Amino acid sequence: MTLRRSFPQQNPGGCTPAVQHNILAAAACGITDFIERQGGRSHRVMLRAGIDERALERPTLALDLGAYVAMMEVAARDTGNDNFGLLYGQQFQPEMLGLIGAVALASPTLGAALDNLARLFPFHQQATETRFRRDGGLLRLEYRILDGRVVERRQDAELTMGMFANVVRACLGPAWMPEEVHFEHPRPEAWRQHEAVFDAPVHFGQRTNALVLRDRDLDRRMPAGDLARLATLSGTLVGIARGTGNPGLLDRLKAEIRACLPEGYPYIEDVAGALGTARWTLQRRLGEEGLVFSDVVEQVRRDLAAVYIRQPHVPITDIGFLLGYSEVSAFSRAFRRWYGVSPRAMRDRSMGTPSGSGGSGSGMGVPAR
Repeated sequence: MTLRRSFPQQNPGGCTPAVQHNILAAAACGITDFIERQGGRSHRVMLRAGIDERALERPTLALDLGAYVAMMEVAARDTGNDNFGLLYGQQFQPEMLGLIGAVALASPTLGAALDNLARLFPFHQQATETRFRRDGGLLRLEYRILDGRVVERRQDAELTMGMFANVVRACLGPAWMPEEVHFEHPRPEAWRQHEAVFDAPVHFGQRTNALVLRDRDLDRRMPAGDLARLATLSGTLVGIARGTGNPGLLDRLKAEIRACLPEGYPYIEDVAGALGTARWTLQRRLGEEGLVFSDVVEQVRRDLAAVYIRQPHVPITDIGFLLGYSEVSAFSRAFRRWYGVSPRAMRDRSMGTPSGSGGSGSGMGVPAR
């Protein structure tokens, strides 16, 4: 079986990227009907995201990852449901997820299912890092996108955590709940619904998206475990994907910087270590691209600031902290340098309100991590 790219996707930003990272169309199973049930217009959403609806009919066809993530963000705005991705993921069962879902279900035990999910998910969704690892007495199933052009991705993160939780529930039953759920993005306005959906504490502004679970029940048998089927499905998935779309240095660097920012300005030594290289090697390779580390940090901050400033429930003070600034005045100066206006003026403009008419400069803080 080969991967057909019959419907090339347009980059939502308007330019075709040099390297397209893909996600199999199974990840959008039932999306048009779900959009309609949420009060949106699926055709309008697909048009704005740059996705040909015909591609959604073939679960092993490739969608452009950037267009797929944009589709979820556009759907949230079109339906008026800010928690669109959360609810879409809540109802997304493993059997809907195509080959990667079938791999998890065919695994012999829950532990094997989560390990296979983490190991093979980047073949289902390229330029993605997934890890299943131990953290003290707990386990973490982690997920993040490494494609640097995908900046706005909250809806995707929330639906993916819902998908992952439903893999565990396929083994342990619908009453299972994680110990905690972590998200990269700031706390949404209707964040109480997240805790209700996962029936667990939910933390925002984290280094990565993750389900945190106890180290138990990993030996529980998966109800549909089948080793022969598992081997076949795994081979088919790897063959179709033809690689994990391993991102280049700049994309991986941006991902590490993004993860570090909520903890303060990232040090190049720490970021280089996370990338498995020496500081001088990273500096040399950036120099070959005509870049320096501080410029990349600035770019990541600028791009994230543009996303966060459009979220009126996130206080401007918190945006500065999420971007690694210790003082809001430093963030405001940087924002003026990037966009020529203050954060408040940009927020008022995005909301269509006159500058100085009020806003959300204080109030809801970022929960303790």
